[in-house]
Formats: sequence, C-alpha cells, structure tokens
Amino acid sequence: MFTGIVEELGTLVARTDGDTSSVIEVHAPTVAADAGHGDSIAVDGVCLTVTTHTPEGFTADVMAETLARSTLGRLRPGDPVNLERAMRADGRFGGHIVQGHVDGTATVLSREPGERWEVVTLTLPPELRRYVVLKGSIALDGVSLTVSDRTDDTFSVSLIPTTLELTTLGSRQPGDEVNVEVDVLAKYVESMLADRDGVAPATAGRPTEDVEVAS
Repeated sequence: MFTGIVEELGTLVARTDGDTSSVIEVHAPTVAADAGHGDSIAVDGVCLTVTTHTPEGFTADVMAETLARSTLGRLRPGDPVNLERAMRADGRFGGHIVQGHVDGTATVLSREPGERWEVVTLTLPPELRRYVVLKGSIALDGVSLTVSDRTDDTFSVSLIPTTLELTTLGSRQPGDEVNVEVDVLAKYVESMLADRDGVAPATAGRPTEDVEVAS
C-alpha cells in the first residue's frame, strides 16, 4: 500500500519490450537505496515489483495489461517518473490509501496559474465519474490530491509549488495523459450497498496492476 506522497522523481533509463511484457530500468538512487528483490515501488502510480536493483536504480517487469491501461506503455528513455516505496507499518500516513492499481487515464485539458499554485483541469472518464467527488481524494500519476472542482465530464485539482517542482505533474501539458486511481473506499462502499440491495456492483474497469506477483 502507498499514500500518494512521491519520494523521488526518477528517470526511465531503458525499456526492453517483449511479445507480452516489458522490462523497465529506472534510475532512482533514493528509493533504490534500501530496495530488495520483490519489493513494491509505485512508478507513476502503478505498483511494480523490483526484480533487480543496484544502489542507483532498479528494474521491474510490466505486463501487457499494465502497458495498455496506463501511461507506462508510452514511457521512453529519459522520461521522468514519480516514485514511492510501499508504506512501512510504522510510517506516517501522509496522503490517502493508494493501492497502485490504476483505474484508467485522464487527459489534461488546461492549466491555470495562481499566485502560489496551479489549477489543472482534466477529463473525467465516464466509468470513474461516480467515484470522484468534490473535496474527495484522488491519485494522479501516484500523487495524492484533493478534487477542487467537478463537472459531469471534467475535474480539477490544485497543485502547490512542492508538487509542481517535485513531481511529473509540474510538466504535464494539455493533451498529456495521467494515470488515475480513485479512492478505494468509494468502491468498497458501492460494493457493500450493492450487496445489501442484491444488485451486482458496477466496476471501474479492470485495475491496472501486475497481478501475477503478490506485493
């Protein structure tokens, strides 16, 4: 589990594509410093499993499902990526519950600079609409944020200077896609209410994760 507090802005060093998967190598001296084989690291909000590591970085396998349903399939060497290690049981809970199971992607529509922040407006995928509420939590590229505005087909978040400087969201421009993970608590509530009423719950689409590796 993660909390959406990015620890490091890493760099994709290499990507080796196979028939049904890819291997990515990430330069990440901070998160790799205590990494071990099988550890979980969120890369742009996608939970991946460390396969090899050095003091300077790590590699991870990315399955075809993940490549297709997240922005990882469009990463190229040199691209920056948001990184967060899995939360320790004795750590501070700085953001909100983030699983690293991306529900879909959204497209940046506009950026509006403010005195000390920027308001970023994005498309709201129809299948995720019911989970996105004003002042609710949402993770974009693995960053824990608060929904500051919402319409039927868009939502907005406000980015403080630290977020603009230390994450990829500072450079995302209109037309760029970002990974979206909605608040899992909303999905649990929906499932429990549907079960109570005898109705099959709707789904937010198949989660994006490397399901064959337990983390």
